[in-house]
Amino acid sequence: MDFDAVLLLSFGGPEGPEDVRPFLENVTRGRGVPPERLDEVAEHYLHFGGVSPINELNRDIIGRLRTELDRLGLDLPIYFGNRNWHPMVEDTVERMTTDGIRRALVFATSAYGGYSACRQYDEDIRRARAAVGDAAPELVKLRQFFDHPLFVSAVADGVRRAFVELPGDQREQARLVFTAHSVPEAADAAAGPAEEGGHLYSRQVFEAARLVAAELGVAEHDVVWQSRSGPPQVPWLEPDIVDHLDTLYSANTQAVVVCPIGFVSDHLEVVWDLDAEARERAEELGMGFARAAAPGTDRRFAELIGELIREMVEGVPARRLSTLPAEGCMVNGAWCATNCCAPARRPVRSEPATIDA
Repeated sequence: MDFDAVLLLSFGGPEGPEDVRPFLENVTRGRGVPPERLDEVAEHYLHFGGVSPINELNRDIIGRLRTELDRLGLDLPIYFGNRNWHPMVEDTVERMTTDGIRRALVFATSAYGGYSACRQYDEDIRRARAAVGDAAPELVKLRQFFDHPLFVSAVADGVRRAFVELPGDQREQARLVFTAHSVPEAADAAAGPAEEGGHLYSRQVFEAARLVAAELGVAEHDVVWQSRSGPPQVPWLEPDIVDHLDTLYSANTQAVVVCPIGFVSDHLEVVWDLDAEARERAEELGMGFARAAAPGTDRRFAELIGELIREMVEGVPARRLSTLPAEGCMVNGAWCATNCCAPARRPVRSEPATIDA
Protein backbone atom coordinates (compact mmCIF):
# COMPACT_ATOMS: atom_id res chain seq x y z
CA MET A 1 0.00 0.00 0.00
CA ASP A 2 1.20 3.49 -0.80
CA PHE A 3 2.11 5.53 2.28
CA ASP A 4 4.39 8.54 2.40
CA ALA A 5 4.83 9.28 6.15
CA VAL A 6 4.46 8.04 9.71
CA LEU A 7 2.83 10.00 12.55
CA LEU A 8 3.67 9.12 16.15
CA LEU A 9 0.59 10.14 18.15
CA SER A 10 0.78 10.45 21.92
CA PHE A 11 -0.71 12.04 25.02
CA GLY A 12 1.68 14.95 25.53
CA GLY A 13 3.07 16.49 28.68
CA PRO A 14 4.37 19.78 30.08
CA GLU A 15 8.01 20.70 29.50
CA GLY A 16 8.27 23.46 32.10
CA PRO A 17 6.46 24.77 35.22
CA GLU A 18 4.55 27.37 33.17
CA ASP A 19 3.10 24.56 31.03
CA VAL A 20 1.62 22.49 33.84
CA ARG A 21 -1.71 24.21 34.48
CA PRO A 22 -2.54 24.86 30.78
CA PHE A 23 -1.65 21.24 30.03
CA LEU A 24 -3.95 19.91 32.77
CA GLU A 25 -6.74 22.18 31.57
CA ASN A 26 -6.36 20.64 28.11
CA VAL A 27 -6.47 17.14 29.57
CA THR A 28 -9.62 17.74 31.61
CA ARG A 29 -11.53 20.10 29.31
CA GLY A 30 -15.25 19.28 29.34
CA ARG A 31 -14.96 16.78 32.19
CA GLY A 32 -16.07 19.02 35.06
CA VAL A 33 -12.91 18.39 37.09
CA PRO A 34 -12.79 20.83 40.06
CA PRO A 35 -9.87 23.30 40.25
CA GLU A 36 -8.63 21.83 43.52
CA ARG A 37 -8.13 18.47 41.81
CA LEU A 38 -6.05 20.16 39.11
CA ASP A 39 -3.97 21.80 41.84
CA GLU A 40 -3.37 18.40 43.40
CA VAL A 41 -2.24 16.80 40.13
CA ALA A 42 -0.15 19.87 39.28
CA GLU A 43 1.93 19.22 42.40
CA HIS A 44 2.92 15.84 40.98
CA TYR A 45 4.39 17.55 37.91
CA LEU A 46 5.93 20.43 39.86
CA HIS A 47 7.65 17.89 42.11
CA PHE A 48 9.71 17.03 38.99
CA GLY A 49 10.31 20.61 37.92
CA GLY A 50 7.11 20.83 35.88
CA VAL A 51 8.50 18.51 33.23
CA SER A 52 6.89 15.24 32.15
CA PRO A 53 9.40 12.82 30.63
CA ILE A 54 6.91 11.75 27.97
CA ASN A 55 7.82 14.12 25.13
CA GLU A 56 11.54 13.41 25.42
CA LEU A 57 10.88 9.68 25.62
CA ASN A 58 8.76 9.89 22.48
CA ARG A 59 11.51 11.81 20.68
CA ASP A 60 13.84 8.98 21.66
CA ILE A 61 11.43 6.45 20.16
CA ILE A 62 11.25 8.53 16.99
CA GLY A 63 15.04 8.60 16.73
CA ARG A 64 15.26 4.83 17.12
CA LEU A 65 12.43 4.33 14.65
CA ARG A 66 14.23 6.55 12.11
CA THR A 67 17.25 4.25 12.36
CA GLU A 68 15.02 1.16 12.02
CA LEU A 69 13.15 2.46 8.97
CA ASP A 70 16.46 3.34 7.33
CA ARG A 71 17.65 -0.20 8.01
CA LEU A 72 14.48 -1.56 6.40
CA GLY A 73 14.85 0.72 3.40
CA LEU A 74 11.58 2.53 4.16
CA ASP A 75 11.91 6.19 3.16
CA LEU A 76 9.10 7.56 5.33
CA PRO A 77 9.42 10.86 7.21
CA ILE A 78 8.28 10.67 10.85
CA TYR A 79 6.04 13.34 12.37
CA PHE A 80 5.16 13.83 16.04
CA GLY A 81 1.81 15.02 17.42
CA ASN A 82 0.11 15.06 20.84
CA ARG A 83 -3.42 15.24 22.16
CA ASN A 84 -2.83 17.61 25.04
CA TRP A 85 0.44 19.52 24.59
CA HIS A 86 2.82 20.74 21.94
CA PRO A 87 3.39 19.60 19.32
CA MET A 88 -0.41 19.41 19.09
CA VAL A 89 -1.68 16.86 16.60
CA GLU A 90 -3.78 19.48 14.79
CA ASP A 91 -0.64 21.55 14.13
CA THR A 92 1.29 18.47 13.06
CA VAL A 93 -1.36 17.35 10.57
CA GLU A 94 -1.46 20.89 9.17
CA ARG A 95 2.33 20.74 8.68
CA MET A 96 2.01 17.33 7.04
CA THR A 97 -0.54 18.81 4.65
CA THR A 98 1.77 21.71 3.82
CA ASP A 99 4.59 19.22 3.22
CA GLY A 100 2.44 17.43 0.65
CA ILE A 101 1.79 14.26 2.66
CA ARG A 102 -1.20 12.44 1.21
CA ARG A 103 -1.38 9.15 3.14
CA ALA A 104 0.27 8.43 6.49
CA LEU A 105 0.41 5.61 9.02
CA VAL A 106 -0.30 6.52 12.65
CA PHE A 107 1.41 4.81 15.58
CA ALA A 108 -0.38 5.56 18.88
CA THR A 109 1.68 5.04 22.02
CA SER A 110 -0.60 2.41 23.57
CA ALA A 111 -0.56 -1.36 23.16
CA TYR A 112 -4.20 -1.95 24.13
CA GLY A 113 -7.84 -1.49 23.22
CA GLY A 114 -10.55 0.35 25.09
CA TYR A 115 -11.60 3.98 24.95
CA SER A 116 -8.65 5.77 26.57
CA ALA A 117 -6.05 3.33 25.25
CA CYS A 118 -7.29 3.25 21.66
CA ARG A 119 -10.57 4.86 20.68
CA GLN A 120 -9.62 8.31 21.98
CA TYR A 121 -6.67 8.33 19.58
CA ASP A 122 -9.16 7.74 16.78
CA GLU A 123 -11.00 10.83 17.97
CA ASP A 124 -7.70 12.75 17.90
CA ILE A 125 -7.25 11.75 14.27
CA ARG A 126 -10.76 12.86 13.34
CA ARG A 127 -10.37 16.16 15.17
CA ALA A 128 -7.01 16.94 13.57
CA ARG A 129 -8.25 16.19 10.07
CA ALA A 130 -11.37 18.29 10.61
CA ALA A 131 -9.22 21.21 11.78
CA VAL A 132 -7.15 21.05 8.60
CA GLY A 133 -10.01 20.43 6.18
CA ASP A 134 -10.39 18.49 2.96
CA ALA A 135 -6.70 18.75 2.07
CA ALA A 136 -5.67 16.77 5.17
CA PRO A 137 -3.86 13.49 4.48
CA GLU A 138 -5.55 10.14 4.93
CA LEU A 139 -4.48 8.76 8.32
CA VAL A 140 -4.38 5.00 8.88
CA LYS A 141 -3.82 3.90 12.47
CA LEU A 142 -1.71 0.83 13.21
CA ARG A 143 -3.11 -2.07 15.22
CA GLN A 144 -2.85 -2.90 18.91
CA PHE A 145 0.31 -4.81 19.81
CA PHE A 146 -0.10 -6.14 23.37
CA ASP A 147 0.80 -9.68 22.25
CA HIS A 148 3.52 -8.98 19.70
CA PRO A 149 6.59 -11.17 20.39
CA LEU A 150 8.92 -8.15 20.42
CA PHE A 151 6.74 -6.34 22.97
CA VAL A 152 6.57 -9.41 25.18
CA SER A 153 10.32 -10.11 25.01
CA ALA A 154 11.27 -6.47 25.68
CA VAL A 155 8.98 -6.33 28.73
CA ALA A 156 10.28 -9.70 29.97
CA ASP A 157 13.90 -8.54 29.81
CA GLY A 158 12.97 -5.43 31.79
CA VAL A 159 11.54 -7.69 34.48
CA ARG A 160 14.68 -9.84 34.50
CA ARG A 161 16.83 -6.77 35.11
CA ALA A 162 14.53 -5.67 37.94
CA PHE A 163 14.84 -9.03 39.71
CA VAL A 164 18.62 -8.64 39.69
CA GLU A 165 18.27 -5.35 41.57
CA LEU A 166 16.95 -7.18 44.63
CA PRO A 167 19.29 -8.69 47.21
CA GLY A 168 19.95 -12.38 46.61
CA ASP A 169 18.00 -13.50 49.67
CA GLN A 170 14.87 -11.70 48.40
CA ARG A 171 15.18 -12.45 44.70
CA GLU A 172 13.93 -16.05 44.72
CA GLN A 173 10.87 -15.24 46.83
CA ALA A 174 9.87 -11.94 45.20
CA ARG A 175 6.32 -11.63 43.89
CA LEU A 176 5.88 -10.44 40.30
CA VAL A 177 3.18 -7.77 40.04
CA PHE A 178 2.03 -6.23 36.75
CA THR A 179 0.32 -2.83 36.70
CA ALA A 180 -1.73 -0.93 34.13
CA HIS A 181 -3.76 2.28 34.23
CA SER A 182 -7.10 1.73 35.92
CA VAL A 183 -10.32 2.72 34.17
CA PRO A 184 -13.94 2.81 35.36
CA GLU A 185 -15.49 -0.66 35.45
CA ALA A 186 -18.29 0.52 33.16
CA ALA A 187 -15.77 1.83 30.62
CA ASP A 188 -13.93 -1.49 30.62
CA ALA A 189 -17.21 -3.35 30.16
CA ALA A 190 -17.89 -1.19 27.09
CA ALA A 191 -14.44 -1.80 25.58
CA GLY A 192 -14.50 -3.89 22.42
CA PRO A 193 -17.39 -5.18 20.32
CA ALA A 194 -20.48 -5.91 22.41
CA GLU A 195 -20.97 -9.27 20.74
CA GLU A 196 -17.54 -10.32 22.05
CA GLY A 197 -18.46 -9.48 25.63
CA GLY A 198 -16.59 -6.20 26.09
CA HIS A 199 -13.80 -5.86 28.68
CA LEU A 200 -11.27 -5.80 25.83
CA TYR A 201 -8.82 -3.58 27.69
CA SER A 202 -8.56 -5.64 30.88
CA ARG A 203 -8.56 -8.93 28.95
CA GLN A 204 -5.64 -7.74 26.84
CA VAL A 205 -3.72 -6.54 29.92
CA PHE A 206 -4.20 -9.90 31.65
CA GLU A 207 -3.13 -11.71 28.49
CA ALA A 208 0.00 -9.59 28.06
CA ALA A 209 0.93 -10.29 31.69
CA ARG A 210 0.38 -14.01 31.16
CA LEU A 211 2.61 -14.01 28.08
CA VAL A 212 5.43 -12.17 29.85
CA ALA A 213 5.22 -14.41 32.92
CA ALA A 214 5.31 -17.48 30.67
CA GLU A 215 8.44 -16.21 28.91
CA LEU A 216 10.04 -15.63 32.30
CA GLY A 217 9.03 -19.05 33.59
CA VAL A 218 7.21 -17.46 36.54
CA ALA A 219 4.42 -19.69 37.76
CA GLU A 220 2.40 -17.09 39.67
CA HIS A 221 1.90 -13.37 39.24
CA ASP A 222 -0.62 -10.62 39.95
CA VAL A 223 -2.29 -7.98 37.77
CA VAL A 224 -3.25 -4.79 39.58
CA TRP A 225 -4.03 -1.20 38.65
CA GLN A 226 -2.74 2.31 39.24
CA SER A 227 -3.42 5.99 38.54
CA ARG A 228 -7.17 6.02 39.11
CA SER A 229 -8.91 9.39 39.12
CA GLY A 230 -12.50 10.57 39.19
CA PRO A 231 -15.13 10.60 41.95
CA PRO A 232 -14.82 7.88 44.61
CA GLN A 233 -18.41 6.69 44.06
CA VAL A 234 -17.54 5.48 40.53
CA PRO A 235 -16.18 1.90 40.62
CA TRP A 236 -12.80 1.48 38.90
CA LEU A 237 -10.71 -1.58 38.18
CA GLU A 238 -9.08 -2.79 41.39
CA PRO A 239 -6.97 -3.53 43.38
CA ASP A 240 -4.75 -0.47 43.38
CA ILE A 241 -1.02 -1.23 43.53
CA VAL A 242 -0.52 0.41 46.94
CA ASP A 243 -3.45 -1.48 48.47
CA HIS A 244 -2.12 -4.68 46.93
CA LEU A 245 1.23 -4.20 48.64
CA ASP A 246 -0.61 -4.23 51.96
CA THR A 247 -2.32 -7.49 50.96
CA LEU A 248 0.99 -9.08 49.97
CA TYR A 249 2.57 -7.97 53.22
CA SER A 250 -0.27 -9.63 55.14
CA ALA A 251 0.58 -12.83 53.27
CA ASN A 252 4.24 -12.55 54.40
CA THR A 253 5.59 -11.54 51.00
CA GLN A 254 9.13 -10.26 51.50
CA ALA A 255 9.73 -8.49 48.18
CA VAL A 256 8.01 -7.45 44.96
CA VAL A 257 9.04 -6.76 41.39
CA VAL A 258 6.58 -4.38 39.74
CA CYS A 259 6.22 -4.26 35.96
CA PRO A 260 4.22 -1.36 34.40
CA ILE A 261 3.01 -3.53 31.53
CA GLY A 262 0.23 -1.09 30.66
CA PHE A 263 2.68 1.66 29.67
CA VAL A 264 5.08 2.21 26.79
CA SER A 265 7.44 4.64 28.57
CA ASP A 266 8.61 5.58 32.05
CA HIS A 267 6.62 8.80 32.05
CA LEU A 268 5.38 10.78 35.03
CA GLU A 269 2.54 8.48 36.11
CA VAL A 270 4.90 5.51 36.22
CA VAL A 271 7.52 7.50 38.11
CA TRP A 272 5.04 9.03 40.58
CA ASP A 273 2.72 6.09 41.22
CA LEU A 274 5.37 3.39 41.30
CA ASP A 275 8.80 4.90 42.01
CA ALA A 276 7.40 7.32 44.59
CA GLU A 277 4.12 6.13 46.16
CA ALA A 278 4.39 2.35 45.76
CA ARG A 279 8.10 2.24 46.62
CA GLU A 280 7.49 4.42 49.69
CA ARG A 281 4.74 2.08 50.89
CA ALA A 282 6.94 -0.97 50.34
CA GLU A 283 9.71 0.65 52.38
CA GLU A 284 7.25 1.44 55.18
CA LEU A 285 6.29 -2.24 55.22
CA GLY A 286 9.90 -3.39 55.10
CA MET A 287 9.39 -5.12 51.73
CA GLY A 288 12.01 -5.28 49.02
CA PHE A 289 10.95 -3.36 45.92
CA ALA A 290 12.20 -3.22 42.33
CA ARG A 291 10.50 -1.75 39.30
CA ALA A 292 10.97 -2.94 35.73
CA ALA A 293 11.55 -0.34 33.04
CA ALA A 294 8.89 0.19 30.40
CA PRO A 295 9.90 -1.11 26.94
CA GLY A 296 9.95 2.15 24.98
CA THR A 297 13.73 2.61 25.16
CA ASP A 298 14.47 -1.01 24.24
CA ARG A 299 15.79 -1.43 20.67
CA ARG A 300 13.09 -4.04 20.04
CA PHE A 301 10.38 -1.44 20.49
CA ALA A 302 11.48 0.41 17.36
CA GLU A 303 11.72 -2.95 15.60
CA LEU A 304 8.14 -3.65 16.70
CA ILE A 305 6.89 -0.40 15.17
CA GLY A 306 8.81 -1.24 12.03
CA GLU A 307 7.04 -4.59 11.81
CA LEU A 308 3.63 -2.99 12.28
CA ILE A 309 4.48 -0.58 9.46
CA ARG A 310 5.62 -3.42 7.21
CA GLU A 311 2.31 -5.21 7.82
CA MET A 312 0.62 -2.26 6.10
CA VAL A 313 3.27 -1.26 3.55
CA GLU A 314 4.52 -4.68 2.48
CA GLY A 315 1.75 -7.00 3.61
CA VAL A 316 3.98 -9.08 5.90
CA PRO A 317 2.04 -11.44 8.18
CA ALA A 318 1.19 -10.15 11.64
CA ARG A 319 3.15 -11.83 14.41
CA ARG A 320 0.97 -12.50 17.44
CA LEU A 321 1.13 -14.74 20.52
CA SER A 322 -2.57 -14.63 21.38
CA THR A 323 -5.97 -15.24 19.84
CA LEU A 324 -7.57 -12.30 21.65
CA PRO A 325 -8.83 -9.49 19.38
CA ALA A 326 -6.17 -6.95 18.42
CA GLU A 327 -8.12 -4.24 16.65
CA GLY A 328 -7.25 -0.56 16.41
CA CYS A 329 -6.39 -0.38 12.72
CA MET A 330 -8.71 2.21 11.18
CA VAL A 331 -8.85 4.94 8.53
CA ASN A 332 -9.45 8.60 9.42
CA GLY A 333 -10.91 7.77 12.84
CA ALA A 334 -13.65 5.43 11.60
CA TRP A 335 -14.70 2.37 13.58
CA CYS A 336 -12.14 -0.44 13.33
CA ALA A 337 -14.77 -2.99 14.40
CA THR A 338 -18.55 -2.88 14.65
CA ASN A 339 -19.66 -1.21 17.89
CA CYS A 340 -16.10 -1.28 19.23
CA CYS A 341 -15.95 0.97 22.33
CA ALA A 342 -19.14 2.67 21.10
CA PRO A 343 -19.72 6.09 22.72
CA ALA A 344 -23.29 5.14 23.64
CA ARG A 345 -21.89 2.34 25.80
CA ARG A 346 -19.24 4.28 27.72
CA PRO A 347 -19.52 6.84 30.57
CA VAL A 348 -17.74 9.87 29.10
CA ARG A 349 -17.07 11.89 32.24
CA SER A 350 -15.68 9.04 34.31
CA GLU A 351 -12.87 8.15 31.92
CA PRO A 352 -9.29 8.74 33.13
CA ALA A 353 -8.35 12.40 32.99
CA THR A 354 -4.59 12.09 33.47
CA ILE A 355 -3.27 9.14 31.50
CA ASP A 356 0.27 10.19 30.54
CA ALA A 357 0.38 7.34 28.05
